[in-house]
Amino acid sequence: MQTTSPHTFHIPVMGIAYTIDTPIKVACYGINSAISVIEDNILEVMRKYYYQQNNEPYVAITTKEEDYRARRITDYLNLMQRIVTSKMEKLKASTFEAGSDLVKYFEMLPDTSLLKEKYHEWLFTPNPEKKGLLEKLLLKLVVPGAVEVNIMTKVDKENLDKNKDIIENGSDALTALKGYAKSNLTNSSLIFSAGMNPRLYNYMESFSDFDAYGWGCFHKKVVIKVSDYRSALIQGKYLAKKGIWVSEFRIESGLNCGGHVFATQGLLMGPILQKFKDKKQELQDSLFELYKPVIIAKGKPSFSQPHPIKITVQGGIGTNEEDSLLREFYEVDGTGWGTPFLLCPEATTVDENTLELLCQSKENDVVRSKASPLGVQFNYLRGTTAEKERLDRIAKDKPGSPCTEKLLVSNTEFTKEPICTASSKYQKLKLKQLETLNLSKEELEQQREDVLGKECLCIGLSNAAAISYDVPFLKKLNAVTICPGPNIVNFSKITSLREMTDHIYGRKNILQKADRPIMFIAELRLYIDFLKKEINQIKHPTSRDLKNWEGFSNNLLEGIEHYRQSMSNYFLSNFIQFEKDLAEAQIEIEHLQKSQLQPLFIG
Repeated sequence: MQTTSPHTFHIPVMGIAYTIDTPIKVACYGINSAISVIEDNILEVMRKYYYQQNNEPYVAITTKEEDYRARRITDYLNLMQRIVTSKMEKLKASTFEAGSDLVKYFEMLPDTSLLKEKYHEWLFTPNPEKKGLLEKLLLKLVVPGAVEVNIMTKVDKENLDKNKDIIENGSDALTALKGYAKSNLTNSSLIFSAGMNPRLYNYMESFSDFDAYGWGCFHKKVVIKVSDYRSALIQGKYLAKKGIWVSEFRIESGLNCGGHVFATQGLLMGPILQKFKDKKQELQDSLFELYKPVIIAKGKPSFSQPHPIKITVQGGIGTNEEDSLLREFYEVDGTGWGTPFLLCPEATTVDENTLELLCQSKENDVVRSKASPLGVQFNYLRGTTAEKERLDRIAKDKPGSPCTEKLLVSNTEFTKEPICTASSKYQKLKLKQLETLNLSKEELEQQREDVLGKECLCIGLSNAAAISYDVPFLKKLNAVTICPGPNIVNFSKITSLREMTDHIYGRKNILQKADRPIMFIAELRLYIDFLKKEINQIKHPTSRDLKNWEGFSNNLLEGIEHYRQSMSNYFLSNFIQFEKDLAEAQIEIEHLQKSQLQPLFIG
């Protein structure tokens, strides 16, 4: 049965471990949340843990078994579905008394929801007969949150059989897709992030669970995480031509987010959202024009009008005012709250040491680093056990990590088979090569720093769950990496799920930093900093570099003008400060153009 979450927000995927069991924790309260299934070894560890917690017999799925990776994913998702169903049954069987999970379900809902209104009607109804009827109605309307699965499209290593031949449709991303598609999850969503993977998208045609069984009704919906409208249109059309409908485009800030960052060409969140707002109907119609003839040709049920498309947004949201602005002014259908939930153990899984580090983090502790072996910048918290371990290995002249998981292997510079740039094997070979290149001292040091800065994310982003639940994962490899968005510095207190939802809906304020800039200003500053570093890093820019920087800076200025014009028609509690911040940013960008870009063009 198709159900919709009663909440206006979702919890996005965070790392590998941090949301690995979030649906088990929050789905029974109607909250949608996403998990990563790319690391099947930690999934197997969690599978064993939750089988025992659920008093079910655990049978290991070993790496020696055929199709073990997809089977592990399928079984973990099925187990998760059973646990969520069981928790929902217990919640519905509890009483309408203060402190019960049932009351907690209703109390956490947004005050604007019809379900919350019905609950308040029950709460203040003195008539016992009417109260009883309302209780039955409320229990009927209680629904679980969706279990969403995220696949990072670029993590798609080929896998080999015993004869060292490539397994057909056996790459990491494809087996993750297969594992999800074969699961019993319904009313669920598959989220693709990090750009288009044609091979992965083509493989989706093999699975009927992505087909509509009614108008707007899918057992498994397709969601694409995008950074701008163009990306949504390209990927949406690609899938529509295969008879696959994208039910949601999840817009994420290019820089003001956790994990890997994918900067736009200076396009800011506000103008991007405005374009989606203005062109939403056009987007639906253009996709439907391609989708309808394909499903008819395949003999599948046809529809007279486009399926609905949701537009949601995430990245740096920190207050109810910002959440309301996004939903009311830009008319998005929902928001994603990620980083603040890292401080909510009722929702996420973070080991105690890292949790304390998050609470103490200051502005300069979250950096855009080159730690990722993928070669993409990565928002990264300093001071973690993984960073200390990496630096300790360098100090002992043993740089790099043992590459046990091999999810991010991609480099064939020195080897026939791809290896990971964070591995000790690669780093030793690369450092040895650098010594032979007759580089200047400064350039040698910079390249050494880039090589040594790579960190093992497969283990680092998985270990928090293994440590938190005291379950074995990898012997003697206990380092933790965490990748919050810059927004984490505004939150420094461990919170309950009730406190977090109250903060999101404006019933409570848990912000610890009073002078926090609005999310749009925070993102704007990140983009200015990004542009400055790009300019400073290239000593001899090409004409293409100059043209890109000019376009980038002009897009920032256009974004500032958009905010100046649009926000004058929307109430902001601190609009004067917002205008001041915009003016200061404009002066900084114009100065950058005059002092650094114009001289380069003249030269």
